Amino acid sequence: MLVSRAIDKLGAKLPKGWLDLWRQVGILIAVDVIYELGRGIADTSRPEAIYNGQQVIDFERSVHSLFEPGLQAVFLPAQWTIDVANQLYLNAQFSIAIGFLVWLYIWRNEHYNFVRNMFVVAMCLALIGYIGFPTAPPRMFPGDGFVDTITKFSGVNHDSALAKIFINPYAAVPSMHCAFALMIGGSGFLVCRHWWSKAWWLFWPILIAWVVIVTGNHYWVDWILGWMVAGAAAVIASRLLARVRPEIWAFRPSRAREVEA
Repeated sequence: MLVSRAIDKLGAKLPKGWLDLWRQVGILIAVDVIYELGRGIADTSRPEAIYNGQQVIDFERSVHSLFEPGLQAVFLPAQWTIDVANQLYLNAQFSIAIGFLVWLYIWRNEHYNFVRNMFVVAMCLALIGYIGFPTAPPRMFPGDGFVDTITKFSGVNHDSALAKIFINPYAAVPSMHCAFALMIGGSGFLVCRHWWSKAWWLFWPILIAWVVIVTGNHYWVDWILGWMVAGAAAVIASRLLARVRPEIWAFRPSRAREVEA
């Protein structure tokens, strides 16, 4: 009886009740399963991924923009900065994304469906790159000056079964760390009300771009492509999906009628 009352009381505080909450959880889980299965296909293409990774390095070298090893060299002597970067790379994408979606759903619910759709579109676009162009990350090319900071300084083996749950070794292009960071940062800037929170979310995509480079997990090309994926997802969510159901899928939904996603 007491448990039932507590559940009912908590459900009354949710924006749309328990049913909608579990619906949203189900949508996110289903999309993530499809996303992980798609990333897994890239994991079976090591020779092609190594070749493509070398192609990216050769391209950056040909346009005199292979700055990543030099940037790593600047921060490697400052061990604490590498430790921070490693922890952010390993933990921030999942924890910050989920935390932001939970916060958005509870306190800025009118924007939630748009951001959710944007995330889903970005993940679908990323799969095109992972399957069509599997790419080994820079940390697999020590001969070109890259350092695998996570293996060297954090004790996490990228090839372990546990690490592969969170890290796909050949899904470097595009960087979804950067894509998610830009989508979260842009959304946070638009929906937050205080100057300090807006400033933080503006800084967040830049911080994560630094993280993926300094840890040797992405090339600058991946970072830019990740931001392009985020931009394309925002355009598709606003110009296409939002027109289908403007009352719930627009960033600022129409109040003409109440319909649940």
